[in-house]
Amino acid sequence: MITIGVDSHKRTHTVVAVDDNGRRLAEKTLATTPAGHLELVRWSRRWHERRWALEDCRHLTRRLEADLVRAGELVVRVPPKLMAGSRRSVREPGKSDPIDALSVARAALREPDLPIARLDGVEREVRLLVDHREDLITDRTGHQARLRWFLVELGIPEPAARTLSRPAILDSVERELAARSEMSARISRDLVARIRELTSAINALEREIRTRTESLAPALLALAGCGPLMAAKLLGETGGIERFHSRAAFAAHNGTAPIPVWSGNIVRHRLNRGGNRQLNAALHRIAITQLRCPGPGRDYVAKRLACGDTKPEAIRALRRRISDEVFRRLRTDEAARISSKESIALAVA
Repeated sequence: MITIGVDSHKRTHTVVAVDDNGRRLAEKTLATTPAGHLELVRWSRRWHERRWALEDCRHLTRRLEADLVRAGELVVRVPPKLMAGSRRSVREPGKSDPIDALSVARAALREPDLPIARLDGVEREVRLLVDHREDLITDRTGHQARLRWFLVELGIPEPAARTLSRPAILDSVERELAARSEMSARISRDLVARIRELTSAINALEREIRTRTESLAPALLALAGCGPLMAAKLLGETGGIERFHSRAAFAAHNGTAPIPVWSGNIVRHRLNRGGNRQLNAALHRIAITQLRCPGPGRDYVAKRLACGDTKPEAIRALRRRISDEVFRRLRTDEAARISSKESIALAVA
């Protein structure tokens, strides 16, 4: 089996082919265009058994990865954290695109269970919508902070916290600013208009996210403490639950599985501060929401506290249970979508 490592940049891809022993066989640099990708596939066909290893930086590799998968090629994703050790172990000094591509290929040889690339599905669309909404909220928060300082400067009463996106409050501020001629008042009126525009876009995105989530993840939405925005965050950050072979693998990915720390015959575990922190934060919010309302989540934490756990330890245990439940419900939703697609295909046939 020949492994082809790829070092990707905005305008070029450099590839290095190695054998099973990591010996360099050939290298090539091509443009990041459809024609360049096609030429790369033709170049690789000299080896009948081959696979591609791409460093998992999908903002650079997404187009190449998709073209290779559509061409029927086997593509694996190499986590960037593996690259530092691989580069240090290379005998050739310096740093260049061929050296980096060689490091990617050799890292893929060392790691037998790397994730296999697949085409982006509906989960990425949901993630793009969620990320765009969060970016707009960040922009709006910045405009609101600037507006508050201008209101203080102009001597206009400052609205209560978290109310500066409400239409009635913005109308009131606009009336206060209408008769003022200072430059800060003029800028404030522009800020009010921009906040209105951003709020309208944020609300529209929220409605679209809600609609998509209700059709994609009804079982996940039925989980206590998980609303449409939280379900969309879990869907988007997971990126397809079928890529996790077990609930333990999913827990390791989202950081809810503790890390073993062995010392001789003593086996202990410590808190995992790695993993996908966006997923971890979403699971934590669901856990806190369940604690606020009567139900199994609150009862479980009370049981853990009665057994001697501290409150943080009990919440971490609840978060792991929620991770397992999210895994189960995402699997259920995925199976329902596949069944629906198969039924539609049979109906069309």
